[in-house]
Amino acid sequence: MFKWSISQPNVPEALIIFQGIWDESWNAELLITKALRTQEGQGDILVLHKSKIIIEFSPLEYQLFLKLSGNHTSVAMFVLLGLSDEKELQLILFPVFLVIYHVTLIWNMGLIILIRIDSHLHTLMYFFLSFLSFIDICYSSTISPRMLSDFLKDKKTISFLACATQYFLGAWMSLAECCLLVFMACDRRVPIGSPLQYSAIIVPGICWKMVAGIYRSGFLSSLVHTVPCFNLYYCGPNVIQDFFCNIFQIISLSRSNPFISQMILFLVATFVGLGSLFVILLSYGFIVASMLKIPSTKGRAKAFNTCASHLAAVALFYGTTISVYMHPSSSHPMRQDKVLSVFSVVLVPMLNPLIYSLRNKEIKEALKRVINEATHLH
Repeated sequence: MFKWSISQPNVPEALIIFQGIWDESWNAELLITKALRTQEGQGDILVLHKSKIIIEFSPLEYQLFLKLSGNHTSVAMFVLLGLSDEKELQLILFPVFLVIYHVTLIWNMGLIILIRIDSHLHTLMYFFLSFLSFIDICYSSTISPRMLSDFLKDKKTISFLACATQYFLGAWMSLAECCLLVFMACDRRVPIGSPLQYSAIIVPGICWKMVAGIYRSGFLSSLVHTVPCFNLYYCGPNVIQDFFCNIFQIISLSRSNPFISQMILFLVATFVGLGSLFVILLSYGFIVASMLKIPSTKGRAKAFNTCASHLAAVALFYGTTISVYMHPSSSHPMRQDKVLSVFSVVLVPMLNPLIYSLRNKEIKEALKRVINEATHLH
């Protein structure tokens, strides 16, 4: 139920109560009379005094009340509360996150360039890794620049369209990463389980089709749930208690019935998010079974090392995502939620290239070759 304290237009607090919905030309008594005379919407009304009335509406009745007003406005802007409302802390966080964002861009872009110019890295594993870096760049760039600019602003607002665009792009990249991690897991399984058939199964022509399918799946999955969520009716409350457009908080601001949007969101998260995790775990089940058949301990260790980086990236991605989005809203305090969001949105794209590079001998050797070639040219 929505409980609104409605004051006559000459009472200033009416503008605060309605958060921009109230129009001074309205006549509260006339609107209430119309609402009562309509069979579809009968609110429970308690008259306190001549200038103030409290009306209690169901969601459907509230929609009717807004229509009867004939002059209500939809939310055009959202307010992002950010990581903190303390100005001093924001000025400290700005250079920290600026460095993190630049490190994310440099590491991921550097890894993409290295894989492209070194012929020894022209394998399917590094082909997928270069696209993982590209996804991390895009995902980080949908959120970090606005977060950085908000650190320097007193009024942290984002337009409705910009918020929808930010969420759509972020969801596209995130869902595409789910699909990409599945293909990377399958790529690890084939050389361990069927090493002799690897070159026959993984042919160059199919690689680009895989990548196109990954981005297409992410795009459609993002589109199919973003449109219904942002097509709900938003008016009145417009404060998002986060530093980016968190879809769960946005839906909670809606004055429409969000059941269909929530169900679509749940189905996408289940089939794409958890479904991809299930396939990855299944692939690693086959990998473990194949590793146990290797007679030597050294051979098993070598086989495990080929999967260690990918396993770490999967644990990091799904661990942070599940912690942020798949828990009861009351189980984590808001500050803890924001810390988890920072880790998922800002730090994971920076850590992925480090995970794949620091313990990878092939990448280290490729980097040495590139540096040697560059120094010989000079």
